[in-house]
Amino acid sequence: MEHIDRNVVSRFDTRSSRPCEFCREFDPQFPARRALDQMVSGSRKAIASAHLTEDGYVRHRMLELRRLTSRAPLTAA
Repeated sequence: MEHIDRNVVSRFDTRSSRPCEFCREFDPQFPARRALDQMVSGSRKAIASAHLTEDGYVRHRMLELRRLTSRAPLTAA
């Protein structure tokens, strides 16, 4: 399980952040999110813990879990 990285310096410095590509691709409500909830730290991958806000983190994790549960179950060969 990922945890929010509390050691990220300047967590809310939007000059070095960018929109989360994962959320942009899989969340139909992405454009309706608050701007800070869309952003991830620019120096990190588009993972949940890179989000600048807790709400962004939670929504990212919900998308990941939804994708895991929507996959077809593996069958024994």
